[in-house]
Amino acid sequence: MGAKHSAATRERGSTGTVWAYAYQIVPPQTKTRLAAVRALLDQEHSTAHNGDGTRAWAGRLIIGAKATRILVVSDSLEHSAEVNEKLETELRLLQATFSMSEPVLLPAGAA
Repeated sequence: MGAKHSAATRERGSTGTVWAYAYQIVPPQTKTRLAAVRALLDQEHSTAHNGDGTRAWAGRLIIGAKATRILVVSDSLEHSAEVNEKLETELRLLQATFSMSEPVLLPAGAA
């Protein structure tokens, strides 16, 4: 097991469980309009990785022609619930129509 594997294991946390889910926003939004959402994603990613490396959380904003998506990967649905609440508050302030997929458990080694 090399250093790369060790870092991935630390980022996943002690359980090794990794979840993925997505928000979809229709109609698509501009980068400018989503500045506060992007800042929140950046802040949460930084918060998750500033500790001892035992938590994993990442959110990516993808602006497409038909929809804007926010992809989230996390090792904790409990923590994600807190982030989701903040994210959904920002989306409501934008009066954006959005939906969230069900979290999917990723197979070991997928993230």
